[in-house]
Amino acid sequence: MQKETKTKILFFVIMVGSVCMLTAVVTDHWAVLSPRVENVNTTCEAAHFGLWRLCKKHIYIEDEELIGKGCGPISLPGGKHFTPGEDSEIFEVKTQREYNISAAAIAIFSLVFMILGTLCVLGSLRKGKDYLYKPAGMFFAFAGLCAIISVEVMRQSVKRMIESEETIWIEYYYSWSFACACTGFVLLLLSGIGLLLVSMPQMPRNPWETCMDAEPEQI
Repeated sequence: MQKETKTKILFFVIMVGSVCMLTAVVTDHWAVLSPRVENVNTTCEAAHFGLWRLCKKHIYIEDEELIGKGCGPISLPGGKHFTPGEDSEIFEVKTQREYNISAAAIAIFSLVFMILGTLCVLGSLRKGKDYLYKPAGMFFAFAGLCAIISVEVMRQSVKRMIESEETIWIEYYYSWSFACACTGFVLLLLSGIGLLLVSMPQMPRNPWETCMDAEPEQI
């Protein structure tokens, strides 16, 4: 496969990975939390949240079979309202707030690396600028690593919220924003490594090729 074809494929993968990561950062469906249902003919409060805010949804419960189980699913009809994450009761434990702030900060670093990598890619489109593939690959690989670190920090945050006795949540699952972040990690990391490999000098197929092609020394 020609080098130009490889780079075009890598650029497309980078674009898809960047869109996935950007979508994950700006949306608020990383995780869905549910409290225990205690009574019927009343409302329970489920929630989904992201790096910046959360949405609480009041769901009316009629089915007696749901008593003792988690409130939801979140797709059931109900009233919604959004609140900033730092001001919400869902993050009433200080450690949990710190987890979310850390995850958001690391995700911002991922976006910064993506921007730097994109600038290098745009610069490499000019003739004779192939050497920019190497820094671009490094930046996109770093963006992927920051993405998975942010995902892991968020995962630990959700885990602590479920295990904490100071919160009402008993069930959780990760939603599509979380999946976008994981997809962005895989695509950005692999495409970054791919650009690094493309930027490396091509090894000769025949070990004697370099010697045979070399110009004879003039005496």
